[in-house]
Amino acid sequence: MIFGPTRLEEAKGAILAHTMRLTGRVLKKGTVLDDGAIAALREGGHREIIAARLEVGDVPEDEAAERLGQVLAAPLLARSRAATGRVNILAETAGLLVLDTKRIARMNAVDESLTIATLPNFTPVNTKEMVATIKVIPFAVPGQMLGVVEAVAKSGAGPVLAIHPFRALKVGLVLSELPGIKESVMEGAVEATEERIAGLCGTLLPVERVRHDTVAISDALSRLRRAGAEMLLVAGASAVVDRRDVGPAAIVRAGGVIDHFGMPVDPGNLLCLGHIGKIPAMVLPGCARSPKLNGFDWVLQRLFAGLEVTPEDIGAMGVGGLLKEIEVRPLPRDQAPRTPPPALAPRRGRRVAAIVLAAGRSRRMAPLNKLLVTDNDGVPMVVRVVDQVLASHARPVVVVTGHEHDRVEEALSGRAVQFAIAEDYAQGLSASLKAGLRALPEDVEGFMVCLGDMPLVSAAMLDRLMAAFDPEEGRAIVMPTFRGKQGNPMLWSREFLPEMLAITGDVGARHLAGKYADRCVEVEMADDAVLRDFDTTEALKGVPGYSMVR
Repeated sequence: MIFGPTRLEEAKGAILAHTMRLTGRVLKKGTVLDDGAIAALREGGHREIIAARLEVGDVPEDEAAERLGQVLAAPLLARSRAATGRVNILAETAGLLVLDTKRIARMNAVDESLTIATLPNFTPVNTKEMVATIKVIPFAVPGQMLGVVEAVAKSGAGPVLAIHPFRALKVGLVLSELPGIKESVMEGAVEATEERIAGLCGTLLPVERVRHDTVAISDALSRLRRAGAEMLLVAGASAVVDRRDVGPAAIVRAGGVIDHFGMPVDPGNLLCLGHIGKIPAMVLPGCARSPKLNGFDWVLQRLFAGLEVTPEDIGAMGVGGLLKEIEVRPLPRDQAPRTPPPALAPRRGRRVAAIVLAAGRSRRMAPLNKLLVTDNDGVPMVVRVVDQVLASHARPVVVVTGHEHDRVEEALSGRAVQFAIAEDYAQGLSASLKAGLRALPEDVEGFMVCLGDMPLVSAAMLDRLMAAFDPEEGRAIVMPTFRGKQGNPMLWSREFLPEMLAITGDVGARHLAGKYADRCVEVEMADDAVLRDFDTTEALKGVPGYSMVR
């Protein structure tokens, strides 16, 4: 194809490269110039135009796009008519789009003028949804080059693009239960599972609810098989931690095999995939209780589309498998005190609040109030603590005051915090904790309980705790450690609020971590800041920055 400035004497049959507005007439880009168009251009004072002229063997853009559409044709795919060098390919039924990505890459590598763009591989699509578009960039392409692309498209054993329709499978779900699990959690698991299955054209059989026991779950799986289940799911009361755990063991006891445990997709790491006879059987990760996209969805979609899912397939899901919202770095420390919450970058992840306990009487440092003891720069301890919390992604920040609350609040004036006064602070730690809990907004999913006498805990440490927080994956309590020793602050899911509000005396909530050990995760820190609180002036004088305690 010849492209560039073209004299009108040579322009007949050429393709106009740019739209031209003439008196009483508009010649659009792509117009094939005839005698009338050339006369109009001449009357408009033009002597030459920018145009494309086809050479022997060139294929016009629409014809080239049409030919590529034909070689990509496959069952359950429709294509639009070619226009301006473009053909769109659409799904004729709901299903899973499966691509030969290597062949598509080879086709796109032949020449820059011929392009094929698709949805990502293994994307679930609806009827009439566009799954790919072909675009021929110039007005024409050499026929020989087009032939090469066509040959690449035909070189594989199967189609380049394929729709695997979802099958109307009957699915059996076993819910295992432990004492103390809320009914709302169980109902949420059923609701989320039913929505997923219905969205893939399946139906959920009556749910089996049994105790969290290998024999009970195994028997329930057998009952569901007799009821006609074509897929079996186990939503365990406790997260799976091993192939031999309760849920996987139940599949084996029911005559099944475990094919793979774990997957490189987050959320979804704790998926366990197996089969009983020809029926797929899975123990679900905790995140499957939520309707949010997770690794279980990817496996479920393939199974509903009639595709085998192998351990190799699961391993390949790691690229693109980071589905979780990841916290970004904290704000610079020197900006934190002056930066109110609305100035932070919007976060779509879990909303975690922070409670800073600053109500105590500092009896071991009397007559000083240790929270107001200043460092070498004259900054009170509680201010150091709150500034680090504000530099993290925790919002809102609630500061609980009690003893000398006027002085503490004055020290923190101008900072983006809200105060909660523990009028009964003298009754002990639990009184301060409950005052902070009552001040939390209803929409927070978790909260960190920070101590006002731990100025060495950094914003980065707090953000590490928040990054580990995932109640749906069994990480509902997050505890920092240093060399295996447990420290503070701890992060809690709001599901523990009722029990924490019932605590009395001079104790906190740490005992709940032992009670709910299966819901707890430890995050190892690089230094001992999470172990160091300061109750005496002597202890504080050994800390860098506090050599001149005042």
